[in-house]
Amino acid sequence: MITKEQVLHALSHVEEPDLKKDLVTLHMIQNIEILPNAIKFDVVLTTPACPLKDHIEHACRNAIKLFVDKNIKVDINMTAKVTSVDTNQLKGIKNIILVSSGKGGVGKSTVAANLALALVQKGAKTGLLDADIYGPSLPIMFGLEGAKPMASQMPDGKTKIEPIEKFGLKLLSIGFFTDPNQPIPWRGPMATSAIKQLFNDADWGELDYLIVDMPPGTGDIHITVSQTYPISGAVIVTTPQNVALADAIKGIAMYKMEGINVPIVGIIENMSYFTPAELPDNKYYIFGKDGGKRLAEENNVPFLGEIPLVKAVADAGDNGFPVILDADDVVGQSFSTIAGRVAQEVSILANK
Repeated sequence: MITKEQVLHALSHVEEPDLKKDLVTLHMIQNIEILPNAIKFDVVLTTPACPLKDHIEHACRNAIKLFVDKNIKVDINMTAKVTSVDTNQLKGIKNIILVSSGKGGVGKSTVAANLALALVQKGAKTGLLDADIYGPSLPIMFGLEGAKPMASQMPDGKTKIEPIEKFGLKLLSIGFFTDPNQPIPWRGPMATSAIKQLFNDADWGELDYLIVDMPPGTGDIHITVSQTYPISGAVIVTTPQNVALADAIKGIAMYKMEGINVPIVGIIENMSYFTPAELPDNKYYIFGKDGGKRLAEENNVPFLGEIPLVKAVADAGDNGFPVILDADDVVGQSFSTIAGRVAQEVSILANK
């Protein structure tokens, strides 16, 4: 008769590749059932977006065959419980991830939107907050120009803003409350107060990840958000050329400053190369090559991946249908892979 102890012993030989500990020690094996001709159990990953899910499942099957019974049927339920930081200030939100850039024009908002949607596609409850208060682009990118969020009363009597939901993603932007044709000359205190309202006065519900599209540069908004809320980490978006890299370095340095101390999840290089539609195998490095990768190596942070320069990405954003929603698009697949890496690195940071 097979016992649960035998199963646990076998699975103690399976290591979680990122956390460098075995699944049993990490309490990732749950609900073991011993049936006459089968063994059933759950493997609880730290994120539904885990890029190593198939690898871990295969390793578990091999361990049972090797240490328990090579002929037994193995039924594994791969599930997930997202690791969270201390979110007492924003209950229900497990991880807040800032998407930031040292300068404008590097595609930060496009990356934030597609990253958030990729996490939704992988099964994570996700929200996207457009904190780029000087140039909100979320309403256009999701086809929500003119949309106005509703307000609802909570059980405690407080009134909360209801984020707009589209494509399974909860969305909120300062652009929902302003006239897109009128400039708003925000002073520092006004801007930071508005951002706090978007965080505090919204009914986000239960979220695995809140992706925050930050303004470009290093300013009041960055300091306020970093010092007010429990941030899981920041993703830095850059393009390969030196002028963008120089500003990205400043962004990394700001998050590492004493009093801010936001971990760097990694670097994403956007507009890495141009591939014409008629020559899909050709790559033209218009802005230089491997700048983001070098920046990551020099700052000892993960390089999360590169996104090519393709017209379809801009067209998709302008049409309110981000490119990640096209399952056959190569760029969308790149965003999906990068989202897995982001979730992976956030889990590693949370378990340090």
